[in-house]
Amino acid sequence: MHGAEPGDTTADNGATSAHPSPTYIALLFDEPTSPRITLVDLADDATELARTQVPLDALSAAVHARESADKPRWVWDDTARRYPPLLADGVHVERCHDLRLAHTILRHARASSSSDLAQAPPNPWDDLPAGPPPEPEPSLFDLPSAAPPRPQLDILGELRRQLRAVATSESPARLRLLIAAESSGALVAAEMHDDGMPWDAVVHDQLLTSALGPQAPGGGRPARLDALAQQVSDALDQPQLNPDSGPHLLAALRRAGINVESTARWELRGIDHPVIAPLLEYKKLYRLYTANGWAWLAQWVSGGRFRPEYVVAGVVTGRWATSGGGALQLPASLRGAVRADEGWRLVVADAAQLEPRCLAAMSGDESMARAGRGADLYQGVVDAGIVETREQAKYAMLGAIYGATTGASAGLMPRLERAYPRAVALVEAAARAGERGERVSTWLGRTSPPPGASWVASHDSASGEGAAAEEVREARRRARDRGRFTRNFVVQGTAAEWALCWMASLRLRLRALPGRPHLVYFLHDEVMVHAPAELAEEVVRAVNEAAAEAGHLLFGSFPVDFPLNVAVCDSYDEAK
Repeated sequence: MHGAEPGDTTADNGATSAHPSPTYIALLFDEPTSPRITLVDLADDATELARTQVPLDALSAAVHARESADKPRWVWDDTARRYPPLLADGVHVERCHDLRLAHTILRHARASSSSDLAQAPPNPWDDLPAGPPPEPEPSLFDLPSAAPPRPQLDILGELRRQLRAVATSESPARLRLLIAAESSGALVAAEMHDDGMPWDAVVHDQLLTSALGPQAPGGGRPARLDALAQQVSDALDQPQLNPDSGPHLLAALRRAGINVESTARWELRGIDHPVIAPLLEYKKLYRLYTANGWAWLAQWVSGGRFRPEYVVAGVVTGRWATSGGGALQLPASLRGAVRADEGWRLVVADAAQLEPRCLAAMSGDESMARAGRGADLYQGVVDAGIVETREQAKYAMLGAIYGATTGASAGLMPRLERAYPRAVALVEAAARAGERGERVSTWLGRTSPPPGASWVASHDSASGEGAAAEEVREARRRARDRGRFTRNFVVQGTAAEWALCWMASLRLRLRALPGRPHLVYFLHDEVMVHAPAELAEEVVRAVNEAAAEAGHLLFGSFPVDFPLNVAVCDSYDEAK
């Protein structure tokens, strides 16, 4: 990967010292009793080479010096806990091995299921929380209490167990790549939080005012919401109605003869009644007001930067989540507030039809890969004569990945299966495995969780002698639901792995450029780089080269393309 693959655990840096140059350097924190940190140099098999102790307040300087001299892979319990203090001191590292994230992968991966790590009884690594411990919250009458102590962790022992688990697994190269990419993702997440996304609070306020009316004093509803709430009350003849209360609103709708099961927007659309238009508009603007309104602006944007808290592998498929800020649900109406600094540009890139392309490569379906060769995959399906319209192609492909059993997607599936039998067979096999209660794995080896206790109980009840018809129907329903989950797991999880490798490669390429262009946003298949204006075109090349490299890292020479939609712009809304 730009000189070093994410999964490469070798070092060749030409450093000279009294002992061999280390592949790893582990940080041992004897918290909270010791003011000193131990740096342990390790060979590629985790054999200890040397130890150095440094005062805690000199750790950043020591890491910077060793990073410059050796370019090791830093080993620590949790990137979200250990890297931010280094970033605060201006210290960046190139690589790490995140033991917490790697432990989760190897503990559950089918490929390493026979390892000592996977077979061990429950231990502190299984439930290690990400990030620093929460601040204690004193009660009104009690003295502040200390935060619960973090368990003492055997850093070196865990690293050796993980390396053995990978080496003895069914797919060492893939697991090694997954762990390296996941650890790199953790570095990216911490760096994006530290740098922040450029955000113009004045523009944000203007956009809110335009949509909602001026901010109401005292935190009340802004004028536009108030007017819509009044229209809803009038249309339902309910003067005291609170449209923010789901139960009250549902009861009012039913009293007006609108027999719906919920107040969800998808259920309200299409109903012919004067209340529907203002109610749908109210719900849309209320969501904006509560999720990204002035209170959000005050809490999450400061100094011209939005700093969300990303959670790497926060979803079981390996996708990211957030624990604060809602960065993965930014409304399109506020993208204009994301603005590059003066003299800088935003480079925004998203991977076109990422999941279907990963499916083509995973299954080795060359016909499907050919449909997306350097162009719109959905249009390629049309051009191949499989369906008549691009919309049909999209419905069919997403139906295959997400398991649509009714409607347009289901009706088009036979055509897709005839055209791309290997791709359809892969997701069908994953679905059948899930229905049987089995686990499935992504391309690199992340493995789905086993079925829950209620699934097992339902299956056992339906399998017993004399099972009631209702029990059998319920078990079949649960089986189908799990089949849809496992069908999607293998594709979505592999797409998440591609995205991790894309970011890992791009991050290293950006580090090699002058002027410090840097990643500031990531959303499943989309990245945003904040770059000096004069470097924008170089960043575009880096983004495209990193995408090609990610495809090669995962799928080797299989002929599948991963084209990007790339925009160079001053504000995020210009990219869409």
